[in-house]
Amino acid sequence: MIHSHAATMSNQLHNTSSLIFSVEESGNDSLTLTTELQPLAVNPWDVVVCVAGTLVSFENAVVIALIVYTPTLRAPMFVLIGCLAFADLLAGLSLIVNFVVIYMLDTGLVTLLSAGLLITAFSASVLTILAITVDRYLSLYNALTYHTERTVCFTYFTLVLIWLTSAALGSLPVLGWNCLEEEATCSICWPVNKNNAATLAVTFLLVFALILQLYLQICKIAFRHAQQIAVQHHFMTTAHVSSTTKGVSTLSIILGTFAVCWIPFAMYSLVADGRYPAIYAYATALPAICHSFINPIIYAFRNPDIQRSLKLACCGCLPPSFTMRPRTPSDV
Repeated sequence: MIHSHAATMSNQLHNTSSLIFSVEESGNDSLTLTTELQPLAVNPWDVVVCVAGTLVSFENAVVIALIVYTPTLRAPMFVLIGCLAFADLLAGLSLIVNFVVIYMLDTGLVTLLSAGLLITAFSASVLTILAITVDRYLSLYNALTYHTERTVCFTYFTLVLIWLTSAALGSLPVLGWNCLEEEATCSICWPVNKNNAATLAVTFLLVFALILQLYLQICKIAFRHAQQIAVQHHFMTTAHVSSTTKGVSTLSIILGTFAVCWIPFAMYSLVADGRYPAIYAYATALPAICHSFINPIIYAFRNPDIQRSLKLACCGCLPPSFTMRPRTPSDV
């Protein structure tokens, strides 16, 4: 999917002309027909994408294993982190499958299914990040009622909604939003057509706007809490200032990383099509792919409880200073 229409046509030409016929003149003046099998030309960018998918799959598989095999990681926030890791794992595997489809199984239906799987996985990843942001906001806005059974039910309902929405977006190429029969309608991601690409890009931009608005509200709540503490104690301690500053810095990193990785690809999908040079599509798509590699670092490996589980899994021991304490999603 993450390759231009021109590159796909090139692969098809290689597939149809892999047998090169030559005519040789033998000693008795007769003509001998020989065949020579020519190897397929592999685009280096496709190899890079496949390797990136492998790294993404491995890293997120580690996160899923830690959450599944650690009984203490069952809170709603860890369920959401596990969902994000599963979506990114599926995205990485989809990139590997896409590489195989391009060079080995390049048929119409298989290509559409591969594209749909990619769209489903990356859509679920982005929507899960939105769900994590909502969870963080609710943990601060409704701090007294957050740790209730209703929160757990809401979390699982959110997961079902995420995957249903992602599957609906992923089914669009199979349902006809593709350019297999009309090459002029191709987007930068073959065989997705321009309308499908525009729908996905606009959806992403709306999700990003929601995430930005929620994080702004989270910052306001955090500063309000810090001011209330300062009023109660008649001064703001260094620890409070440091904690608030650290929180704002973390949110800035999360938003900045998300924007840098995804906005170029979303904007380029809106303005470009399959006639544009393939290198631009790869250059904007790779940061979006790398975001699935960065997600575990931001949302999982920074969490002390997951760090504890990772240390137990790696060496079976913990430093004396490493203790478990109750945490909220705002700590993630």
